[in-house]
Amino acid sequence: MTDTNPAPADFMAQVQATQTLWALQDQASEGWVVLDSVNFENTDVMPVWSSIELAKSHCIDEWEDYVPKAITIGDWLEFWVEDLAEDNVLIGVEWRDGGEYLELELAEFSQIIAKIEML
Repeated sequence: MTDTNPAPADFMAQVQATQTLWALQDQASEGWVVLDSVNFENTDVMPVWSSIELAKSHCIDEWEDYVPKAITIGDWLEFWVEDLAEDNVLIGVEWRDGGEYLELELAEFSQIIAKIEML
């Protein structure tokens, strides 16, 4: 369930510089955006972005009640990986509507994030 391409270099550089990635959270329920994979049936994808600006650009239409929330690399590795692994969620790197993004398995994405944290 993975693409053989590594995460985009600009995504990695931005996350390395800020030690933060971004996801969308519902203001009322505090739930996170998770959507159906465009590449794999019966598979969920959690979209993440390298900047608040990219994340915020998706807070329209069905996501107008969502806001960008920062997730530090440390929090991702300590708290998020285990929870997402239980749900078998893929990660949509720099998610774009229409499937113009990279879907990575959680373990692969988290290994990339761990390497960035050590740099």
